[in-house]
Amino acid sequence: MKKIIVFASGSGTNAENIIQYFEKRHSAKVVTVFTNNPNAGVIEKVKNYEIPIEIFSKLELNESKVLQKVNKINPDWIVLAGFLLKFPQNIIKLYPNRIINIHPALLPKYGGKGMYGMHIHQAIVDNKEIETGITIHYVNENYDEGSIIFQQKINLTGLETAEIVAAKIHQLEQEYFPKVIERLL
Repeated sequence: MKKIIVFASGSGTNAENIIQYFEKRHSAKVVTVFTNNPNAGVIEKVKNYEIPIEIFSKLELNESKVLQKVNKINPDWIVLAGFLLKFPQNIIKLYPNRIINIHPALLPKYGGKGMYGMHIHQAIVDNKEIETGITIHYVNENYDEGSIIFQQKINLTGLETAEIVAAKIHQLEQEYFPKVIERLL
């Protein structure tokens, strides 16, 4: 069985969805969830599944303490699901093309430092975009610049608020992210 570790910083809805998806299959299992936010909602969600959670600081991420814990697990895949810190080069080098991220826009548009969550959705509304979507991509040393694995688009009417766009994107994430991970396995 393949081992997946998930990195998350927020509410954990994508992390929980991935956990639930692979509980029903025998191809892989989420074995640990890492978070940099001691108040993240993902912590409570993960407790329901008896999966270990590792809480760490930005300093620990950048000083190889997280790398040491990752190496002990020796995952087949590392999945970033709402993880907001820049992923460290030392982990990327040891796990090339085995770290993926989901981005709530159609990259290369609306990517880069500071482009996450409602910032993206509001920019899409402000710019009167006629479509948006999700991008699942490999992680490299730059924010949101890794090779694209999968994109799914939705059309917009121009009447949506940022909150409505966010809800539509969340539905895409829930539907496609676990399936793309499984396909990569």
